[in-house]
Amino acid sequence: MYPESTTDSPARFSSRQTGSPGMIYSHVLECYLPVWHAPGMAALPLLQMAEQLMTLAYDNGINLFDTAEVYAAGNFVLDIPRQFISLPFSLLLCRRSSLVITTKIFWGGKYVIIPVLKPHFPFCPPTGLKVSLERLQLEYVDVVFANRPDPNTPMEETVRAMTHVINQGMAMYWGTSRWSSMEIMEAYSVARQFNLIPPICEQAEYHMFQREKVEVQLPELFHKIGVGAMTWSPLACGIVSGKYDGGIPPYSRASLKGYQWLKDKILSEEGRRQQAKLKELQAIAERLGCTLPQLAIAWCLRNEGVSSVLLGASNADQLMENIGAIQVLPKLSSSIVHEIDSILGNKPYSKKDYRS
Repeated sequence: MYPESTTDSPARFSSRQTGSPGMIYSHVLECYLPVWHAPGMAALPLLQMAEQLMTLAYDNGINLFDTAEVYAAGNFVLDIPRQFISLPFSLLLCRRSSLVITTKIFWGGKYVIIPVLKPHFPFCPPTGLKVSLERLQLEYVDVVFANRPDPNTPMEETVRAMTHVINQGMAMYWGTSRWSSMEIMEAYSVARQFNLIPPICEQAEYHMFQREKVEVQLPELFHKIGVGAMTWSPLACGIVSGKYDGGIPPYSRASLKGYQWLKDKILSEEGRRQQAKLKELQAIAERLGCTLPQLAIAWCLRNEGVSSVLLGASNADQLMENIGAIQVLPKLSSSIVHEIDSILGNKPYSKKDYRS
């Protein structure tokens, strides 16, 4: 899960040692076509943009790419040869050992426009992963994630299914996404009871305004059963970037159809309080000689309980700005982190804190 850099993989930004012996942080890119950034844009330019971003990411040392059956509607770009390609030619030509490819499954990969009242389809990792591998043109993925737990499927059945796809060579490991600590612990217990393969990490949302799960719950699981944390949304859907300080800009994510929930969140009283805190954080970013998004991403990376931070980018400038967060990381001294915590006022307390 934490691969060392090798001679056939870039190393400039790919990893850094943490305070824990042997633990490696990977700076990674969440791989998806930015369709929500370009409503009405033709399919081919989107595909070209995806290839440009992923190639640029790899050239700058990013070697972990996260995909999912629902990104870009799964079967997007039906009129282009090879249909929807989740990995561009440039990456397909790389040595497979130099890449860490992950994917998330739940609905099965074929029908991703889900009606509100959809009938239940049993969680079926072999089918969903097979479809994903066909799109990716890969024989296997490094990690396959169960993208939310299925309340209608017994835990034993889920763990057996994930063990099956690993035994079949379709994945090296499996993990969870949006699972509670109790559900992860149940999966681990089932795996131990029936000599099956347990999950190795959880994908969880983590940013300056959402901290409890990643800073308290997952570290406790890591020490108990070794489950790591792969985090996503370090900019909280753009909220932490500061771009919503003056309202909702045209063509921003919060202005798009289907994102009314995000707009309401930004314009709420809590949203206004968050924007006020971001103004104070902007002053810290200026002192450190970086942008607010770079500060926010570096803040996520500095957490020793985080194995990797997933990013999403819609253009090359945004991607390079995000990658620049690596240079900010050494500047986050304990006094700076304390100053940030004082502004945020939401640092959760773990059992360790209560004992000290």
